[in-house]
Amino acid sequence: MIDVGANLAHDSFDHDRDAVLERAAAAGVDAIVVTGSSRDSSVKALDLARAHPGRLYATAGLHPHHAGDWTPELGALLRDLAAHPEVVAMGECGLDYFRNFAPHEAQRRAFAGQLRLVADIGKPVFLHQRDAHADFLPILREFRPQLCDAVVHCFTDTRAALDDYLALGCHVGITGWICDERRGRELYETARHIPDARLLIETDAPYLLPRTAPKTAHRRNEPACLPWVARALAQARGQDEETVARLTAANARRFFRLP
Repeated sequence: MIDVGANLAHDSFDHDRDAVLERAAAAGVDAIVVTGSSRDSSVKALDLARAHPGRLYATAGLHPHHAGDWTPELGALLRDLAAHPEVVAMGECGLDYFRNFAPHEAQRRAFAGQLRLVADIGKPVFLHQRDAHADFLPILREFRPQLCDAVVHCFTDTRAALDDYLALGCHVGITGWICDERRGRELYETARHIPDARLLIETDAPYLLPRTAPKTAHRRNEPACLPWVARALAQARGQDEETVARLTAANARRFFRLP
């Protein structure tokens, strides 16, 4: 399996990151894409990927929570990071109107600025959208013809939103949200409509610990929990777990241009 989105640069992993990677390998997670979501985490994601060649890869971007940090200087830094082969995608970037940690206009400006940058760089983009589909879709639609590939990560939206993203040729990332029989009920029903070739799985660690996974004292999600995502997704799609693991790993290698 390949975890296409884990925030391993998060400080909650600073005390046991090597053990986290060992547990991931033991659970059958062969590679992890470390998400960059700010200036610091993007730099740290690259450092981690360079320290673990062939096992960790990185993205570089600015999460909408930090949209107020978007400047030409940050754009130049992201461009520099993208020049490293370990950085396999740009983002995460997008819109988040659920938390509203940044003004909507600032979010839209940072999102469009990053898509413009991604289009010029030519790498795939890792997208974030929560409670913002109406504003997110037109911006993505404008830039999509210039983007080589795009994945809407941590998808939790409606069937209609899914159809919009599939119509734009996007991949879709599924997290442990699907393991929650309360919040994830609609996603469980919707997941069967994602074509095999567009499906990716991720943990979004340390967030979104699957409700079906064994509980730990710290309640922190980690890549070793990816099998629970694959299991729930397989059940939702009427497939076996091995099939989901195999096809999502192949999709990840193709999408991120991994060896």
